[in-house]
Amino acid sequence: MNAANRELPSWSASRRYGLHHAIVHDDIAYAAWRDAGMVVLDISDRTAPRAVVHRNWSPPFGGGTHNCLPLPDRDLLVVLDEAVLDHQEDGEKFIWVFDNREKSNPVSIATFPTPRDADYRAKSGHFGPHNLHENRPGSFVSSELIFATYQNAGVRAFNISNPYRPVEVGALVPPAPPSLMDTRPNRQRVIQSADVFVTANGLIYSTDYNGGLYVIEFDGGGG
Repeated sequence: MNAANRELPSWSASRRYGLHHAIVHDDIAYAAWRDAGMVVLDISDRTAPRAVVHRNWSPPFGGGTHNCLPLPDRDLLVVLDEAVLDHQEDGEKFIWVFDNREKSNPVSIATFPTPRDADYRAKSGHFGPHNLHENRPGSFVSSELIFATYQNAGVRAFNISNPYRPVEVGALVPPAPPSLMDTRPNRQRVIQSADVFVTANGLIYSTDYNGGLYVIEFDGGGG
């Protein structure tokens, strides 16, 4: 806010409205704005960004938008909402697929399947999405294979060759860490897979703020 000009927030103090980061393709920036959802900006004039569209699905969904990943060759967006409380106390968070053929009107067409191979909601720590591999230049780039972290549910790989039906094709849930790095009081010894980066030759690097760094090889299998 521009406090010097007496700008005041129009939203509840319980809401977190703030830019996490934007991913830029050509002259369009796809910005994750936490509880304010996704903001798309025309930045062809870098000195005067212009709003293209604002989409916010919170409420009724939980908010916490963290990544807005354009897949320009398919006119799709993959948008992730971060889980920030234990046991889904902030609601079930999703990774969304948007049809982006009309840049001024992105339309949600699917969500990624939530991991169900264990009762992660009952498990200690955060359960839900945290971060996506973002197809950065020089890294692994795909508009069909998407890698994401799910905190206490580890690292997940999804195939979105059918954008209306994303399918999980791989997962690694590391064991409980030998020691606890989280300094908050009364925390449990549990993994919290946080960030993910995939190299051009397919090695997955995933950070865990309790467990350290994991280097993972995806075999490309179907499960």
